[in-house]
Amino acid sequence: MKNLLIALMFALPMLAFTDYESEITKAIGSGDIETLSKYFDESVEICILELEDLLDKNEAKSEIKTFFEANNPKSFQVVHDGTSKGQDSKYFIGDLNTSKAMFRVYVYMKSTSDSYLIQEIRFEKK
Repeated sequence: MKNLLIALMFALPMLAFTDYESEITKAIGSGDIETLSKYFDESVEICILELEDLLDKNEAKSEIKTFFEANNPKSFQVVHDGTSKGQDSKYFIGDLNTSKAMFRVYVYMKSTSDSYLIQEIRFEKK
């Protein structure tokens, strides 16, 4: 019984991340800025081509919305994901196919008391 409880302690946070990751990856692949931005922390480090800055949640939302409007997303495929050694942060890397080009997308998330919030998101042209 003790082993089962220990296993659940580690499995539940991983299942929760899977839900977050799934919603976030779908939002990136469809250009759904409303869903994506609900996972933003109060400030988000963004890198979109030449723009690299630490922005508040609303500014980050606006910049990424502009990016999605200029590069209409067609699909997004995660190619790698992982967890920090301390289990307090997660990341994934994927390929975003848009109407204009392919981009490599990096998303870094930090654990809070009840969720994961995006701390950093990068869009780099492939």
